[in-house]
Amino acid sequence: MSFENISKSVIEGNEKLVVEEVKKMITGNTEPLDIINKGLMDGMNVVGVRFKNGDMFVPEVLMAAKSMKSGIELVKPLIKEEDIPTIGTLVIGTVKGDLHDIGKNLVAMLLESSGFKVVNLGVDVTPEKFVEAVKENKASIVAMSAMLTTTMINMKKVVEALKEAGLKDEVKIMIGGAPVTTKFAEEIEADLYTVDASSAAEEGRRLVS
Repeated sequence: MSFENISKSVIEGNEKLVVEEVKKMITGNTEPLDIINKGLMDGMNVVGVRFKNGDMFVPEVLMAAKSMKSGIELVKPLIKEEDIPTIGTLVIGTVKGDLHDIGKNLVAMLLESSGFKVVNLGVDVTPEKFVEAVKENKASIVAMSAMLTTTMINMKKVVEALKEAGLKDEVKIMIGGAPVTTKFAEEIEADLYTVDASSAAEEGRRLVS
């Protein structure tokens, strides 16, 4: 029973072992925030670095993230919500007309493991839903994904909806997806385009620093 064991189990994507180790630590009255920070998050940070370096692949990262999440769910009830460490709230979704979600979910998991409170709206998300989620959650970042050239235009519609709601200057806008480019990000007045999930997590942290 140690933080190192939890980290190792997260890296290996061994959800069963993560749950067992976390339960042991809870029973042993280990500080809940230490379980998150020194065990679960430390493991996921290693995963993020390995993924960026090409030493881990998407299925392994998804397993690791799922394991980390299961551990956090066990610890959450022991912590006041306001005490759970967060660097900001991020709303993420695949834009209207687009049903692709693997990449978006990977980005969401990596951002969550980077310290963001993530509100995942799913796929086929309308501009109105993005705006509503930003208001409700007081989000500091809106992240949008599109995997089709035909749905990219809906990113622009979200930006316009945020402007109309008077929220454009209050949030940073991140976009990504196979057909998306830096030039397109500039055209629609997004703050950031990232080429892959690992850089999205890294650059997301930079946006709120």
